[in-house]
Amino acid sequence: MLLLKTENLHTYYGHVHALKGISLEVEEGEIVTLLGANGAGKSTTLRTISGLVRPREGEVKFKGHVLNHVPAHRIVQMGVCHVPEGRRIFTTLTVMENLMMGAYTVKDERVVQENLQRVFDLFPRLAERKNQLGGTLSGGEQQMLTIGRALMARPSLLLLDEPSLGLAPMLVKAIFDTIREINARGTTILLVEQNARAALKIAHRAYVLETGRVVLSGPAQELMQDERVRKAYLGER
Repeated sequence: MLLLKTENLHTYYGHVHALKGISLEVEEGEIVTLLGANGAGKSTTLRTISGLVRPREGEVKFKGHVLNHVPAHRIVQMGVCHVPEGRRIFTTLTVMENLMMGAYTVKDERVVQENLQRVFDLFPRLAERKNQLGGTLSGGEQQMLTIGRALMARPSLLLLDEPSLGLAPMLVKAIFDTIREINARGTTILLVEQNARAALKIAHRAYVLETGRVVLSGPAQELMQDERVRKAYLGER
């Protein structure tokens, strides 16, 4: 089932033309990754999907519904959650309070508790630190928290922006293992990630963006063997 489709997206920041006709599709159950250099339009694509910025042209469709004019909080209620780059947790709130902020769209307390247990199953460290202030967590723990906060809404589609940024190599592996586990439990994922090799290893398909345009797309394993991708994003000569 086609879960997400963007068609000919053109998004601007003032006079800066950030997305220049982005079209992509995400099927239910997939991990799809967006690759590209800084400034290619990856984060803007996620922000346009989640309603934080609006396209000037084109459409975003989720489960067949056009999202262009839907408020961001309603998009969350529809099943799309965005984990932004840089974590952006509430540093003066506890871990538990941060997680509860992610559950604001869920009205059934039983479902809230089920979602909380799922998060603690994925991230036992958060259960251990549930009464600790978010700002006192390590970088890796804060990344767990920001992903956990999004999962509290039990999204159909999770938008992940640079989840491994600034983390030690061992933590990077743990985060990618968790992303794979989240997907295995039924959540579709659209992933933006500078660590192209790690992203391609767990993704089903990938799109390569350059200056606001899709220049390559296909199965992740095929793109991993593409000479252009290997030279530009995998550090090979």
